Amino acid sequence: MAAAQDLSPVFPLGSHRTRQGRLVVGGCDAVELAREFGTPAYVVAVDDVRARARAFVEAFAARTDRFEVHFAAKAFPCVGVLALLAAEGLACDVAGGGELAAALRAGFDPARIHLHGNAKSERELAEAVAAGVGHVVLDNLEDVERLEALLPGDAVQGVQIRIAPGVTAATHPAISTGGPNTKFGFNLSAAPVAIARIEASPKLALEGLHVHIGSQILELEPFRDAVAALTRLGRFNSVNLGGGLGAAYVEGDRPPTIEEYVEAKVAAVRELMGEDVRILDEPGRALVANSTVTLYSVESVKHNVDTYVAVDGGMSDNLRPMLYGARYEVHLADRTGSGTRCHLVGKHCESGDVIAYDVELADPRPGDVVVTPATGAYGFSMSNSYNGALRAPVVLVSDGRARLAVRRETYEDQLARDV
Repeated sequence: MAAAQDLSPVFPLGSHRTRQGRLVVGGCDAVELAREFGTPAYVVAVDDVRARARAFVEAFAARTDRFEVHFAAKAFPCVGVLALLAAEGLACDVAGGGELAAALRAGFDPARIHLHGNAKSERELAEAVAAGVGHVVLDNLEDVERLEALLPGDAVQGVQIRIAPGVTAATHPAISTGGPNTKFGFNLSAAPVAIARIEASPKLALEGLHVHIGSQILELEPFRDAVAALTRLGRFNSVNLGGGLGAAYVEGDRPPTIEEYVEAKVAAVRELMGEDVRILDEPGRALVANSTVTLYSVESVKHNVDTYVAVDGGMSDNLRPMLYGARYEVHLADRTGSGTRCHLVGKHCESGDVIAYDVELADPRPGDVVVTPATGAYGFSMSNSYNGALRAPVVLVSDGRARLAVRRETYEDQLARDV
């Protein structure tokens, strides 16, 4: 069934409303999902994840045979989602020991896992070495010293070096990472000394440069600027261009397509670095943001100066609006329309616990199921138990079938670490 006209394009691929106005995701009725699995809940459309993974691979393959697509696990470090992407042939980028453990459990080949991080612990480096990861991305000289000391005998570890190219993309400052004053990587002025130090090491094999200029980027020119900056450091066999492609969160958002993004990066490398340079890329948000909706139940509707529709989640399952003003759409799962202008708020003891301001709903009432689309990136990974909230389950849906990938947290889970 084709998507109804009132259904926003930010929903997962294949989503639609029935003639009765009921939202269907992955062939499953959203209201029925809420009844079966409870709320809040993250609902992931499996076919959407697979389609976007294939689109990235196909876009690169159409332009070069020297590439590798990595999933940036920080966007959605759920084993069930990671396993989908491993099955699609992607490699994986992890930013800590916990993400490494999840990637290994999900079935990623350790040789196709890269470990990132600006403050890697000795334990995390040791775990990466023991697992046999393909690359450690060196962020600072302490990384170099610690990694060398951990490598046994005549073992050699493949590494990349992260460069801060001095390129600031148009995105929120909290997710801009490539400017001249950043906590990530080596500035261009410091990089030559670090490169020389790594190349002199008998235990480290420097296989290329790494750069990541930020997230939720909606313009392509900064990627070319970053590649141009890297050329000042000499020639290398490979370049890891990070990720950064933005996602559409509300109707009217128009990020570049996957094909436009890939074309811009490949063209920049070919023109500025040569035809034989291997290109690695690490999309995260663009792979999973639009794959997922979050389901909530309305607990109360309050009319103060404004109207507040309060749900059973909030900043515990989607921290992005509170961290940097991220915008989301809000819909009712069983009907369309408007008439009530309101703020969708969470249950937590913070006035800033607002999921979305000034949304239009059709007479919202306690017991309604509310849906926020495009929550696949960073909702699960930033989830927390503020006020003792039980972290939400992850439900995978496809062809009308639903299965639990992560169960809801329990009070026993929360108390298990108390001694």
